[in-house]
Amino acid sequence: MVDQVKVAATEEATSEQSLRRNLTNRHIQLIAIGGAIGTGLFMGSGKTISLAGPSIIFVYMIIGFMLFFVMRAMGELLLSNLEYKSFSDFASDLLGPWAGYFTGWTYWFCWVVTGMADVVAITAYAQFWFPGLSDWVASLAVIVLLLSLNLATVKMFGEMEFWFAMIKIVAIVGLIVVGLVMVLTHFQSPTGVQASFTHLWNDGGWFPKGISGFFAGFQIAVFAFVGIELVGTTAAETKDPEKSLPARD
Repeated sequence: MVDQVKVAATEEATSEQSLRRNLTNRHIQLIAIGGAIGTGLFMGSGKTISLAGPSIIFVYMIIGFMLFFVMRAMGELLLSNLEYKSFSDFASDLLGPWAGYFTGWTYWFCWVVTGMADVVAITAYAQFWFPGLSDWVASLAVIVLLLSLNLATVKMFGEMEFWFAMIKIVAIVGLIVVGLVMVLTHFQSPTGVQASFTHLWNDGGWFPKGISGFFAGFQIAVFAFVGIELVGTTAAETKDPEKSLPARD
């Protein structure tokens, strides 16, 4: 009888310490899509276009093509063992504890840098819309907001990711529609430049800055894809991962 009580207590403690699988299919779906629409796409597009010109289209295509296979491989590994909670787990299991340790802390450092980049970007946007707002006030508000979002429950975090990703998608679709309207209506800027598809091959062609400008665009463009791996890190908190993860891969 005592042994049964101990076993029940141990199972209950293990259940309490384990991650809760409260992320649904729609949460994972929007996390997958929203992860590919990052700060680098919104704020870094101007810089990448100035570096690579129209060839930035090929830059994004090449990066997306390579990452497609990376994500497929991650999905296969995660589904091969549902005990894996993130890619650091299968790095540790397949390569050794040293690999998991190195991968985990490298990923932590990556997100520290990414978080600070987001703080800088949001502060810059806040300064544009509210010139009188102090930099430290905007930065502190963003840090507090990010902290509060990450301290929320799994289900609430999934809901917030869902709606924030939806905002990104609507913004991207809106920008595409506005751009097409400007081209079709021959919109003219205050400097006299007219919107047209001919800008893709005029003014230096597809590679106006040469091959060096083309390769320089990779550094900033790849930053736009930071976050797509979140689909893998949510595996341990996903309901029915056997169905949800393959659909997102």
